[in-house]
Amino acid sequence: MSEETIFSKIIRQEIPTQLLYQDELVSAFRDISPRAKTHILIIPNKLIPTVNDVSDEDELALGRMLTVAKKLAKAEGIDESGYRLIMNCNEHGRQEVFHIHMHLLGGQDLGPLLAI
Repeated sequence: MSEETIFSKIIRQEIPTQLLYQDELVSAFRDISPRAKTHILIIPNKLIPTVNDVSDEDELALGRMLTVAKKLAKAEGIDESGYRLIMNCNEHGRQEVFHIHMHLLGGQDLGPLLAI
């Protein structure tokens, strides 16, 4: 089993963070180093280190991440103008925290590619 991450502590609110969304499957909060006007992280509450570690039992949580992204984009007022969803995997994918997470970015023209 993988070790806990900073995200595990945020989920349990051991590190005080304003949660924009939380239910039994996923949590969402603003990135502490935003790369766009809107930069929100959406994470499964279960620790899954990388996309390579996803199992069939994780499908509901991963689907919930997408529906939460849609709700948050609407709440942030970026659903119509557009936004980007990014998930990084492992070293070459530039994953920094080994607890899968989706970046929701928007509020400005993001250009052809955004490195996070």
